Amino acid sequence: MPTIPISNQEIYYAARGSHGAPLVFLHGAGDSHLVWNGQLAALGEIARAFALDLPGHGRSRGAGRTTILDYAMVVREFLDALQIERAIIVGVSMGGAIAQMMALEFPARVLGLGLIGTGAKLRVAPAFLQGMQNDFENTARVLAENFFASAAPAEWIAQSATQLRATGARVTYDDFAACDAFDVRARLGEIRAPTLIVCGAEDKMTPLKYSEYLAQNIAGAELRIIENAGHMVMLEQHAACSDALRKWLEALAQAADKMLIKE
Repeated sequence: MPTIPISNQEIYYAARGSHGAPLVFLHGAGDSHLVWNGQLAALGEIARAFALDLPGHGRSRGAGRTTILDYAMVVREFLDALQIERAIIVGVSMGGAIAQMMALEFPARVLGLGLIGTGAKLRVAPAFLQGMQNDFENTARVLAENFFASAAPAEWIAQSATQLRATGARVTYDDFAACDAFDVRARLGEIRAPTLIVCGAEDKMTPLKYSEYLAQNIAGAELRIIENAGHMVMLEQHAACSDALRKWLEALAQAADKMLIKE
């Protein structure tokens, strides 16, 4: 898979598809592009799909960032480097916060928003933040346990904890601290991009009320609730999540075609 230099850092990304609208997937705190494998495979048929490892995550080199805005600036640079003028931005958790920040600070670059397991404010329990500083190994395990619905296989939880540990305490702590400081509730009315909101019915990290708030305060937003899934809905119910995204993307494409006909 390719890498691309951004701010003197090598950013790794996976890509699928050769036609359709550009579609950029953003992972959550302490994670990597691997959480989007199911969506890349399913949606690469109808879009030019990309999933990047944010700085300091996965196979991307260099330091992570300490604010959601800083990560949004990385995504903007990613679009610049690939000569993509506008893209549909889909993010989970911290990635969803970055997507919202893109729509607020760089609206001309955003064709649409997919907000998965996220919120306009992402409060992090102080015990998690303290644990990442004082007992990262065990905190990674507890976090991973909270990422999934009750029926999730134990190996999924173990893999998620392993990914957090691979990212490391410093980057993971900075990610969660950036989430804790994120609050755009007062600005949601500024978002004009077509928006799909997806939430697992058993999400413990960003409960359904977070997604309902987004849907109530972003004009025209659609909300899809997926049963038997937690915070990692795109992994736990990857077919249902991909299907929701596909239908939404197809509706966006049809709306764009109608606009072209009118013009």
